[in-house]
Amino acid sequence: MAAPKPEEISHPPMDQLQGLEYCIDSNPSWGEAIALGFQHYILALGTAVMIPSFLVPLMGGTDDDKVRVVQTLLFVEGVNTLLQTLFGTRLPAVIGGSYAFMVPIISIIHDTSLMSIEDNHVRFINTMRAVQGALIVASSIQIILGYSQLWAICSRFFSPLGMVPVIALVGFGLFDRGFPVVGRCVEIGIPMLILFIAFSQVCTIYLIMFCVKKQYLKNFQLKQLPILERFALLISITVIWAYAHLLTASGAYKHRPELTQLNCRTDKANLISSAPWIKIPYPLQWGAPTFDAGHAFGMMAAVLVSLIESTGAYKAASRLASATPPPAHVLSRGIGWQGIGILLNGLFGTLTGSTVSAENVGLLGSTRVGSRRVIQISAGFMIFFSMLGKFGALFASIPLTIFAAAYCVLFGLVASVGLSFLQFTNMNSMRNLFIVGVALFLGLSVPEYFREYTAKALHGPAHTRGGWFNDFLNTIFFSSPTVALIVAVFLDNTLDYKDSARDRGMPWWVKFRTFKGDSRNEEFYTLPFNLNRFFPPS
Repeated sequence: MAAPKPEEISHPPMDQLQGLEYCIDSNPSWGEAIALGFQHYILALGTAVMIPSFLVPLMGGTDDDKVRVVQTLLFVEGVNTLLQTLFGTRLPAVIGGSYAFMVPIISIIHDTSLMSIEDNHVRFINTMRAVQGALIVASSIQIILGYSQLWAICSRFFSPLGMVPVIALVGFGLFDRGFPVVGRCVEIGIPMLILFIAFSQVCTIYLIMFCVKKQYLKNFQLKQLPILERFALLISITVIWAYAHLLTASGAYKHRPELTQLNCRTDKANLISSAPWIKIPYPLQWGAPTFDAGHAFGMMAAVLVSLIESTGAYKAASRLASATPPPAHVLSRGIGWQGIGILLNGLFGTLTGSTVSAENVGLLGSTRVGSRRVIQISAGFMIFFSMLGKFGALFASIPLTIFAAAYCVLFGLVASVGLSFLQFTNMNSMRNLFIVGVALFLGLSVPEYFREYTAKALHGPAHTRGGWFNDFLNTIFFSSPTVALIVAVFLDNTLDYKDSARDRGMPWWVKFRTFKGDSRNEEFYTLPFNLNRFFPPS
């Protein structure tokens, strides 16, 4: 047998992923784009429902209040996504609610001045106004870092090696929202997970053809359209949602514990009955925000965490959209617009800030469609259904276990994109192995310590008399990508960094730092409506 040729045993690094059907600036037909946009909208519902469902009851809010917050969050998500895809990074990324803001928001909820209010409705309104004020002040951090190009300067210290743990943990760091949630209702979670994988990837010889003809589900086409691969999530959710409704209607959960019913039944969310037919969210709908310095300082940590998580997600989205990594000034421009998005969160009262939705980034890879137009259509769905309350609440009543099953696949896809940046580095270097290994381990282990400590002690490891200081530290170290960035970037820029530029992947990375460094950047990142005349790229 002849010796293999070098090209047969190695895979040269590629700037852009191969095998994508549509990249950032190529578009499917309008019918397919609308269906794909609706699929992204359905996926975005998971986080939009989870966050208010957890926080609103703690504030003394009712089901009516929860529905109103969900509608407001979806409306602002749609607006922020449109702004980001038009004027920000221009990447096909959905801007959704962020879990990074949970620590400072829960701290505000448990503020003694608010907890002492006996009337639940008054307490809810006052707490909402306090959260709004903190978000409005804290949004200035991202606005300043973005539009001053300070984040562009900071990003010059990032190498492909340093970004691997950050991007990977944007996916891996959300593991607790995957199978642990699926396990709360395995009778619908496991079938959803299996069906989603089967429809998008697995051979259907046993599922449809009964061994008649070997083929893959993703090769099943209608008029040359790979239906099952492209719409695996939508089809799976429809099937399992109908199955869950059948179990609910048949009384399968009638005598089960309340927690099981909440996670399994399709009629426990109380969203449809509480939702108005038509309701248009508007700024200051909860009243004038209130401002407290301690609340604002704690929220600033969440804004920094959101910035770091979004940086990793943007780089993952660029790869799954078959685009080049966003130049430094484009990334900084996107962060600036995201700061405006958090400002809108505060003005409208969404009860959380904004970040790039990691699950929707993963869906780009699952569908192999990285089109910007699809994400803009999904933003239209968010705005439209947030105003038509009953219809939006119908889709939002999908059990959260179904979304968690999809997350098991989609978060994993995002994480693998982060690992793909290793191809531009020398992984035969002990220095690189040390940095990646330590950053990944600490990025998972430190937040897990903070979570376990908080669950047992009912407060974070940082527990001093300074509440804002506690919120700041606990928020930072609750985030896996943030811990990974601190460790990886510090080590990467201090351990023999001058002699390791090639090993770190800097020769490949440096051409993407500036807008004019690569001819493809103009195609991907130029502003619409000829706005580059007023904001020339640097």
